[in-house]
Parts: sequence; structure tokens; C-alpha cells
Amino acid sequence: MTTRFDNKVVLITGGAGVIARTTGQAFAERGATVVLAGRDETKLREAAGQIVADGGKVDWVLADVADSGQVAELIAEVVRRHGGLHIAFNSAGIFGKGAPVADLDEGVWSAVLNVNLTGIFLSMKHEIAHMRANGGGVIVNMSSNIGAHGRRPGMAAYAASKAAVSVLTQTAARDHIGDGIRINAVSPGASDTPMSFRPGETRADRDARVATTVPAGRVSEPAEVAATVLWLASDDASFVVGHDLVVDGGATA
Repeated sequence: MTTRFDNKVVLITGGAGVIARTTGQAFAERGATVVLAGRDETKLREAAGQIVADGGKVDWVLADVADSGQVAELIAEVVRRHGGLHIAFNSAGIFGKGAPVADLDEGVWSAVLNVNLTGIFLSMKHEIAHMRANGGGVIVNMSSNIGAHGRRPGMAAYAASKAAVSVLTQTAARDHIGDGIRINAVSPGASDTPMSFRPGETRADRDARVATTVPAGRVSEPAEVAATVLWLASDDASFVVGHDLVVDGGATA
């Protein structure tokens, strides 16, 4: 991808995650100033350090996306430090402990919905408020191929939260394209991250399992998901509005 993001400020929530960090690195390589946000200072410092080591411009801010006050302050801090906010990749999310619906712990349900759905809502709410007052921007939300596109046993909370993210993204896109804010989602399948492993699995075990369920025969590389996010954030996708782009090797085709 040759698109440049010079003079753009990019906020990435869930910034210590593998896909988030890889996406931040890709934005930084193309000239953006990247701000990683999350709840774990140690992991944020590590992720930012890897981007800096490769020559990128990066910053980090502690914030819990499920807390409206913290998200509002996050946006304000990004603007104070860097002069604006042009692109946001809302990637904060958790799986939670899976169980059949009748056995699903109510606390797990609440925690997953708070981060995965309310966190996306609050992030967009405050990002849009700034962008609307400052000439527009671009938002990409992290959804999943589990949700609106496919289901898995024992993953009701996660699937419900991500299905809602897909619909929330489309609704927000319709609400705010007239404000100059272009909103889309990316829905990855299994990627080469710690979340792709079941308890006790080796890499060989995981790869063998995935080969039987994904037509492409493998998990995605985080860079493949990152490239999709960058395309959605770029002017090359200027007429793409309210789309939920599935990147899963054909698993839900």
C-alpha cells in the first residue's frame, strides 16, 4: 500500500493488542502520528516502544473505553498533545469466559458488552464530537466474523457484542456521513495472535484445527488485517460508507 498519512493523527484504542500495534506501526510507517490507548501501562509502553524502534511517531494514553469520562478526556488529551484527531481505529475488545447461554455468568456478559459494545459507542460518541467540529474524519471499528457473519457455540456474549458493533457502525455511518465523517468496520476471523489459541494448544495444534475450518487453510497475519484498516481509512476508500469488511479467509463465505 502506497497511501501516505502524513500530518494525520491516528488514535487506536485497545492499543496494546497485536492487531492494534501492527496497525499502528503501519500507519506510522506511512507518516502518521499514532496514539495508542488502553488500560495497561506496561503493555502500552512496550507496544509504543516497538513502533518507535522502527522510526515511527507514537504516543500512548491510559484510558478505559467503557468509561465515558475517561474517553472524553482521552480525546481531549490527544488533541492537546497533537493538535487534532483525524482517524480512529476502535479495536478494544475482550472474549470473556465462554459458556452456553443458560450457564453464562452475568458478570461476564456485562463485562464483554461494556468493553466490546459500549466501549465502541463511547469511543465513537466522543471521536465524532471532535471530528464534526473540526472538518470531519474517519473511523474504523473492530468487529468480528463471529457475530453478524457467523456464530460459535459458547460465545453468546462475544457474538452478540460484535453483531451489535456491526449494526452500530452502519447506523453511525448513516448518521454522520453528512458531517464529513466516514465510518466503517473490519471483521477479522482468526489471526495470528494469542486470542487464536484455545487453552493448551500448541501452534501446530491451532494450525491443524484452522486448516479444517477456514477455506484459505490458515489464520490471517496481523499485517493483513492492518492493511484492510489502512485501506478503509484512506482516500482510496472515500466512497465506502457503513461497510463491514470481513477478513477471514472464507470462513463465513
